[in-house]
Amino acid sequence: MKHVKVQYAKTHLSALLTSVERGEEIVIARGDQPVARLVPIEEQADRDLGFVPYAVPETFFDPLSDDELAAWECSA
Repeated sequence: MKHVKVQYAKTHLSALLTSVERGEEIVIARGDQPVARLVPIEEQADRDLGFVPYAVPETFFDPLSDDELAAWECSA
């Protein structure tokens, strides 16, 4: 793990990011006090959409009846 000071990190950010892309971790310190760590982002696995198996029924897209439509409309 490489330690650098803030000024060095500001001046050499592109080079530090290249090191991080190769898997290196960089600690940025203000004076002798570590304040941040640059680490590679872990690849996210693809997720299936949703969390329960469900299929929308064909009737979902049918127009609402007048009674149902009236129930959804505000009558303020």
